[in-house]
Amino acid sequence: MTRPETNISSLLTSGIEAGDFPSAVYLIAENNQIVFGEALGQAVREPAHEATFETIYDLASLTKPLVTGLLCARLVELGEITLDSSLLNYLGEFDRADKHAITVRQLLVHTSGLPAWRPLYITSGGEQEAALGAIASEPLEHQPDTQVVYSDLNFIVLGFLLERLTGKPLAQLAQQEIFEPLELQRTFFNPAAAHQTEMAACETGNAYERNMCETSSPGHDYSGWRENLIWGEVHDGNAHFLGGAAGHAGLFSTAGETLRLANQFLGNLSQLLEAQTCQLFRTNLTQGLNEARSIAWQLAATKDSSAGPSLPADAFGHSGFTGTSCWIDPHGDRVFILLTNRTHGRSLPFANINSVRRQFHTLAVAALDKQETARK
Repeated sequence: MTRPETNISSLLTSGIEAGDFPSAVYLIAENNQIVFGEALGQAVREPAHEATFETIYDLASLTKPLVTGLLCARLVELGEITLDSSLLNYLGEFDRADKHAITVRQLLVHTSGLPAWRPLYITSGGEQEAALGAIASEPLEHQPDTQVVYSDLNFIVLGFLLERLTGKPLAQLAQQEIFEPLELQRTFFNPAAAHQTEMAACETGNAYERNMCETSSPGHDYSGWRENLIWGEVHDGNAHFLGGAAGHAGLFSTAGETLRLANQFLGNLSQLLEAQTCQLFRTNLTQGLNEARSIAWQLAATKDSSAGPSLPADAFGHSGFTGTSCWIDPHGDRVFILLTNRTHGRSLPFANINSVRRQFHTLAVAALDKQETARK
């Protein structure tokens, strides 16, 4: 059991008491050693389940870097894809005049011009097989490489690209290429029913996405909304529609196993990537644009990022809609993981917890630095 850091415990307890999130599990690691960590609150309100270090969370958009970005980087190493090749080389659905310029890199750094989100369960006519074509038919909102627009669609396309190139479903590919080599036991897509009581719950029903659809796409008569407590299945509507495993969402894991995934992006620690490849994750590939982005990650150099002021500009991180986040400082091989389930036990609107994330990182860096000073 790792020892908690008092100031961080107070910060997260305050968030729980304020109703921003019912539970929080955090880990702070340096050079693959967990230095501080704690589990707080209730992973499920009714029936009550306390959060523990072994609680499994819906990581939501952490799927993007931890699975899709990692798998893409491995294929780049193997020479099976190149970052600046046209997407058309791999996916015939993008043989459209306005899509010919889109590259794999632009999808990975969110400069493709594709919209941020669409309800594919509606726009595809409810057919999974039509989802990729539905994305390809979306008009671009801006020209590629002119603006960063964080987009689920970019990574959904990358998930299809991985499946097309390997001939394997994304969940199987992740299992064979990531989870098994790292000996992960509590990391997966589509959790088995037996794991439900070990998991943090999410929203009751699809109220948030339903509101988004009614606002952005009025007039659609969709009857597939979930009304039950989303607990043990993916929260994201598009990932649920696509079978629970998609390039943008669907990954479940614990804090400890998330750390093992995060370590794969550090050249000194990675078991799956070469050190040279890991340099890509700290390199700003969107210079001069509105966000600093690397392959699959946001950089701390981005104004108002959830990194906060204490992480260096080339630290990289990501968050998930359900309330999860992971930031990595490559200088000290430091990893900061904060898992919450802010979509559970709360009516809309959900709390914006970016200020909590920034404070968490500031307190965590201070705690690590204090400990390092004490050792000298």
